[in-house]
Amino acid sequence: MINSTEFTNRLKEIMTFHALSASMFADKVGVQRSSISHILSGRNKPSLDFILKVTSEFEDVDIKWLVNGVGMFPNKVTTKEKVAAPTPSLFSSSEKTSEKKIQRILVFYTDGTFDEYQK
Repeated sequence: MINSTEFTNRLKEIMTFHALSASMFADKVGVQRSSISHILSGRNKPSLDFILKVTSEFEDVDIKWLVNGVGMFPNKVTTKEKVAAPTPSLFSSSEKTSEKKIQRILVFYTDGTFDEYQK
């Protein structure tokens, strides 16, 4: 049986970790915004379909952790993959063409997240 309060806290933790508002989270998962609102307020309990959508969209969320609080968030596997993946270097150049040099690059995504590359 799902403890609604603890589930809600874990859902908020996911949203905070990924820097998503409730409406952005709903759009990303593919559910109505009112569904998220009802779950967060405790009015409705999450359906299995909702839980599966969350764990499918966010690879760092383990279903056992989301439902029962067993395990860790984010998954260790995903964390290792993120650490192991090299960041492309956009700052090193073998040619000196001008005095201007790139200091940092920001890439904004449609889901409201961004990546920052600094020298």
